[in-house]
Amino acid sequence: MAKGHAHRWRVAPGAKAHLGQVDTRTTAGAPGDKAETEAATADLAAELAGLQERLYAEARQSLLVVLQAIDAGGKDGTIRSVFRGLNPASCRVASFKVPSEEERSHDFLWRVHAKTPAAGEVVVFNRSHYEDVLVVRVHELVPEAVWRPRYDLINGFEANLAAAGTRIVKLFLHISKDEQAERFQDRLDDPAKRWKFRKGDLEERARWDDYMAAFEEALSRTSTEAAPWYVVPADRNWYRNWAVSRILVETLQDMDPNYPPAEDLAGVVIT
Repeated sequence: MAKGHAHRWRVAPGAKAHLGQVDTRTTAGAPGDKAETEAATADLAAELAGLQERLYAEARQSLLVVLQAIDAGGKDGTIRSVFRGLNPASCRVASFKVPSEEERSHDFLWRVHAKTPAAGEVVVFNRSHYEDVLVVRVHELVPEAVWRPRYDLINGFEANLAAAGTRIVKLFLHISKDEQAERFQDRLDDPAKRWKFRKGDLEERARWDDYMAAFEEALSRTSTEAAPWYVVPADRNWYRNWAVSRILVETLQDMDPNYPPAEDLAGVVIT
């Protein structure tokens, strides 16, 4: 991919991710203040919609966007803000909850593969196969001898998707522990948002350091040329939305989808 803004947040293949060194409140690279950046994001939304239309019409390539974050990291907000202008005929969101009994009876990638995009589609994973090296690791749901080999299995799975024409963009929305506390408190204080909060969120918050270690290793082990990770500073929603939009636009520009050639319609008259 030609260098644009996206390289700012990319985890280089083979490099070690250091989340503690990322300023989650930064606005580096933004086109201006909040108002100016939101205006630029609106322009990117229009460009993104046009690129999606070309991707859909071409029907040869596809785009998979993987969203991961700590609780209250902004996955749902990103989906609402960045993808709302796309054509739902060729854009869908797949959310991954606790595996069902049927899903647990298969390998950990079975339920994920079924949700990957067909040619011409954009698919957003709200959480993903990475839960099987994150939650599973932090809560010791399976032995390390089971979850550790999954990094290589994930890399192989994603390389297979890429070879079949799927471009993969993986986004880690990175917020600070203080920001998470503020967002949790906002949920508790707002009756319209209180349903989003559960007591178990506090238990997960107590494992913050364990989750950061798990995220760092996952990012380091699985950021590849075929499926790079981007660490997006996400304390400021308006900056997050601009950064995610910028990454997606640059990715689709690099994919360069084209409208298929039109039929020869010489002499056709509509009556």
